[in-house]
Amino acid sequence: MTDADYMDQALHEAEDALARGDWPVGSVLVRDGVVLATGQNRQNTESDVTWHAEFEALRRATREHGAAMLAGATVYSTMEPCPMCAGAMKLAGIARLVLGARHATLRRTDLGTYSIETFCRMAGYDLALTTGVASASARSSAAAGAKIPFAHPSASVATCRSDAQGDCTPGIRRAE
Repeated sequence: MTDADYMDQALHEAEDALARGDWPVGSVLVRDGVVLATGQNRQNTESDVTWHAEFEALRRATREHGAAMLAGATVYSTMEPCPMCAGAMKLAGIARLVLGARHATLRRTDLGTYSIETFCRMAGYDLALTTGVASASARSSAAAGAKIPFAHPSASVATCRSDAQGDCTPGIRRAE
């Protein structure tokens, strides 16, 4: 399976969350080509502000496979993980994030100028970051006018912001 395939699975999780009345965010946790768990935002239906998609996937994977299985895994998320989820990913040893929509792109203001790169610099989190992955479902949802967070279909696979010399921002390393 490819990054786009896993992002497609995360998008289906987001669609389920939206249909249920929750925020349209989905997450898939993968290690060595095996899906350890999926997650959906359930903040509204569970009346729990901490019930984010990434958190649910981390919890489920830990319960089903043990905490050690999370180290080195990849999280696919339809929306940029918040600071709480990013902290949990760091503690779990998540090595890579494949990211759909950015908070800034969605014009979210509730987290100020937050970005995953900012969190990684602040927390000393060595996270490989891949952005711009658009699945076939994301493209068709966009064409149909669905309001589901997704990577822009014309985006290329980018890995991280870099300075003029091409070096990655501290705390983020280029994904391969």
